[in-house]
Amino acid sequence: MVAGILEKLEQLYGPQQPGWPTDPYLFLVWWHCGYPASDAACARGWESLKQSIGMRPEEISGASQAKLTKALAPGGMVPEKRAMRLKEIAARAQELRLEGPLPKIRKVLKSFPNIGDPGADRILLFADIAPVAAVPSNGPHVLVRILHGQERENYGVTYREAQEAIEAGVAKNFEARKRAYLLLKRHGQETCKRTKPKCDVCPVAGDCAFRSGKTRGRASGTR
Repeated sequence: MVAGILEKLEQLYGPQQPGWPTDPYLFLVWWHCGYPASDAACARGWESLKQSIGMRPEEISGASQAKLTKALAPGGMVPEKRAMRLKEIAARAQELRLEGPLPKIRKVLKSFPNIGDPGADRILLFADIAPVAAVPSNGPHVLVRILHGQERENYGVTYREAQEAIEAGVAKNFEARKRAYLLLKRHGQETCKRTKPKCDVCPVAGDCAFRSGKTRGRASGTR
């Protein structure tokens, strides 16, 4: 069923490409270029940082706190805090060579600012380190709603349910799992939103447990 869902999403949105750098160090820089960390906010901060300072660890480490804060301001809120975190990331860049067993690599990634399991999974997948069942951090509900109905209140439970669906329904290779991630991310941003999902225009509404009213004991959202 997951394969059919992804096929319908690709018919609607077309083939997707990541809008962020896939190198682990550069992704961490990009991730802190915007806050809240949307693709658009991060892209604005990234472009400003690239033009005024640069991305290399030595360029970020050598920049003053004030200059770095100013460069990150186009990306949104708390640029001064994001500047401090970029300094930390630049100082630890050598740790991002990421060699060895997968649990060790995951532990290193999660030791960096604002990186939990969703961020670590995203880096592992798109940096071609391991074809893990990564799920968009802002949209674990998408696949869960379609397959099971209303998502649980606990984010971690919903994330794991989405991972299980990907593990069972998407081939364990980089191409297939990147495709799944990108299509689910796009669908969550544009159609299957966390609140006020646009079920009337959803291409998989006819197969969606959430659309059919399955709430799993929770109050239903707007459909």
